[in-house]
Amino acid sequence: MVAHLQYNLETEKDPVVIVISTTGTGDPPDTARKFVKKIQDKTLPPDHFAHLQYGLLGLGDSEYMFFCNGGRTVDRRLQELGAQHFYDTGLADDSVGLELVVDPWIDGLWLALKEALQLQKEREGMESAVDAVSSSISTAPHAVHELQLSSEVQNLKVEDEGSRTSDILSQKLDDINLAAPARDTEPSLVHSVPPVSQSALNIPALPPEYIEVEFQDTRGENPHLSSLFSERTTFEVPVTKAVQLTREDAIKTALLLELDIADAAFEYQPGDAFCVICPNNVSEVEELLRILGLSEKVDDFVCVKVKQGTKKKGASRPQHIPERSTIKFILTWCLEIRAIPKKAFLRSLVECASDAGEKRRLQELCSRQGASDYTHFIRDSNVCLLDLLHAFPSCKPSLSLLIEHLPKLQARSYSVSSSNLYQPGRLRFVFNVVEFPAGPSRPVSRKGVCTGWLAELVAPLLHPSKNSLDTKGESSSTGKISIFPRPNNAFHLPADPSVPFIMVGPGTGISPFIGFLQHRQKLREQHTDWEFGETWLFFGCRHQDRDYLFKDELQCFLENGTLTHLKVCFSRDSSTAKVAPPKYVQDVLRLCAKEVARILLRERGYFYVCGDKKHMADDVSDAVVDILSMEMGADKLEAMKILAMLREAKRYLQDVWS
Repeated sequence: MVAHLQYNLETEKDPVVIVISTTGTGDPPDTARKFVKKIQDKTLPPDHFAHLQYGLLGLGDSEYMFFCNGGRTVDRRLQELGAQHFYDTGLADDSVGLELVVDPWIDGLWLALKEALQLQKEREGMESAVDAVSSSISTAPHAVHELQLSSEVQNLKVEDEGSRTSDILSQKLDDINLAAPARDTEPSLVHSVPPVSQSALNIPALPPEYIEVEFQDTRGENPHLSSLFSERTTFEVPVTKAVQLTREDAIKTALLLELDIADAAFEYQPGDAFCVICPNNVSEVEELLRILGLSEKVDDFVCVKVKQGTKKKGASRPQHIPERSTIKFILTWCLEIRAIPKKAFLRSLVECASDAGEKRRLQELCSRQGASDYTHFIRDSNVCLLDLLHAFPSCKPSLSLLIEHLPKLQARSYSVSSSNLYQPGRLRFVFNVVEFPAGPSRPVSRKGVCTGWLAELVAPLLHPSKNSLDTKGESSSTGKISIFPRPNNAFHLPADPSVPFIMVGPGTGISPFIGFLQHRQKLREQHTDWEFGETWLFFGCRHQDRDYLFKDELQCFLENGTLTHLKVCFSRDSSTAKVAPPKYVQDVLRLCAKEVARILLRERGYFYVCGDKKHMADDVSDAVVDILSMEMGADKLEAMKILAMLREAKRYLQDVWS
């Protein structure tokens, strides 16, 4: 949210436009926290903002639990204090493309402002204000001065005043020599069809260049990986064990890795997560270097600095890019080369293409008219820079352009699957090796950046006989990986061991609960006089004989009383029973409705969910609402309020990913 010092909402009578993002666990950004705290003052009267008219645009990501909560919080509170909408609230989702909401929201804003000021004119005779807005309607849509979106959506705003004339490009079809043959009737990544192919295009202004890369003759050493995550304490630890938990014919391959942290000051609790610092795929880096014409300079050191005279406001070298390092280091450890290119990047790539047909198609993909093509052929297809460079071979971007537009290569987060009480000096975690199949927009299949790298790293531990043949009897070594802790302040066992709890974790979502149960088993052994509450685990997978993770361990937990109830389901196994067994964990939960309600309502127990958000966590949440509604004899809205209270009390907890 961008605050403007000249405005005071307590006295402002003109329409107000608010743009606000969401950070952390649904919090407003730092720049808005003071304002949010002020309006949440319970002593404010319900007509405090009765004079205020506003329109609000929230920016968020539905892959996170509290989608657009910053915007929703401000919107809800302003309404409670008597403020009125002059324009409907917009909630933009970065997981599908902010521009899908932002573009039409901005388009409609100008007419809404005009109408709001017209009404204001009628009330107060403010003729000059309406005339000013009316005269700017024809030029304003792409010159948004007061509405300054964050750098995350810089492709949707104009920073360079001198570039506004290039904002709308009108091009006739006969001026373009389209690269695709005329017989193509279906659109693709490289080919468009009417109406897009025949449209005048509204494209973003060209982002100003602001990075300069200077090649150096001197040698040296690359920065340590820890410097890329300077806000964290990193640890370099060896991988001591690797186990494949799934059968070879399972749809997904799940691996368990064990790390030796005995010599590291690495502390964790069951339920915590940690991050692995991983590199980009070696062959992808080499291919990118080849396309950029830098294969002969991979070990050359470069100095990265801000370009003199840049028109970018507040330009600075990205924090994740060392001031001095090799080209190979930057592409391997610093830049997310698999990132889906934003429209601003596509706009810059237009200038790097020498073929007219390729230029036109890149323009279409970043244009408003080509929004559907961008979503389908780039965002939904998980197209990355390499895919684009293969599809548009005349496009030759510079290293500086990549540094300007590619985001930081983030460390990957994993749930801890062990207890330091149960296995001192060891840390275990579980993951599926992510697979991206080849498709029309992606010529080759790929594995996940981190999971693919880890699988390759531990191959000698998984296949020692093969490794011994390859190395002629030499002992295998996996080397070390760099990690740092990411404590989860809420997703922990209840402080009172007598409190019962329910765990829902299908697939690799079971990972943290193995740590829970290991910890609980050790506590039971050490404190025989303690009272321990009942424990429920709901687990699901596709096939009982292919991907039932930790089957033997769970049976042991049941036999020794650590786990009191185990409920499992298998979504792909066929059944000859008259009544088909439940396929998904949410179905099993409904069968245990009375017990679930008893634990949550009467015994004030805890409910933990871990796993995929889109295809499981939301369905589990819906099931719990249905259970509460049914067992309480309340309507669905009342049940949703109860669930919200459980979340607020940190008794309904989620550790989810997309």
